[in-house]
Amino acid sequence: MTHADGRMTRAWWGVIVPVKPARSGKSRLRVADVDRERLARAIALDTIAAARSCRAVGEVVVVTDDEEISRALAAARGIRLIAEGDRPRGIDAAVALGAGALGRDMPRAALLGDLPALAPADLEVALALAATRERGVVADAEGFGSTLVTAAAGHALRTAFGEDSLRRHIALGCARLELPTASTLRRDVDTADQLTTAAALGLGPRTSAVVGSALAAASATPPAPRRD
Repeated sequence: MTHADGRMTRAWWGVIVPVKPARSGKSRLRVADVDRERLARAIALDTIAAARSCRAVGEVVVVTDDEEISRALAAARGIRLIAEGDRPRGIDAAVALGAGALGRDMPRAALLGDLPALAPADLEVALALAATRERGVVADAEGFGSTLVTAAAGHALRTAFGEDSLRRHIALGCARLELPTASTLRRDVDTADQLTTAAALGLGPRTSAVVGSALAAASATPPAPRRD
């Protein structure tokens, strides 16, 4: 893969991003004067863009039934769209669908689509750690949930997202991939407070455009610009 600055890098991970339709996702994320569905889509699109920009990633598979997300990504290079359709719903089912499309010949990672401050370099660090493990997991900042689950080539990608998912992923054989608390990969967003914390690290452009002035008004510290 060739980057904008001319660098060549080996891109070999397949990353699966499950995205709920915005009408039903992020129900706890309420920011005054900000449309929740628009915000949920912006967060997902920024997460996907960061994953695609990561030097270790060869393909991003987005599993979603959100029509606006699909339209926004229809012409994007290196991104494969899969609709859930009438299949069983839920994050784990969506991940399984994406993993099935990728096969087992490459290492795969399931990445939650609610990381609006995600820096490609932080994802690259995690995938480098994961390359030494059969299965791995990255904990969220609180230390109970999970934001990334990985599987080496030839191994099944098994996920158990939801409440207390870190414990369940470790029980499934995932080794914890140790990242600093400040890593943007650990800053998933479900609430306005979490969004404010993520904003201090630098939000992606779509999320920043949606929340900009509203989040700044609700916080003593305005959202920082992204520094990729």
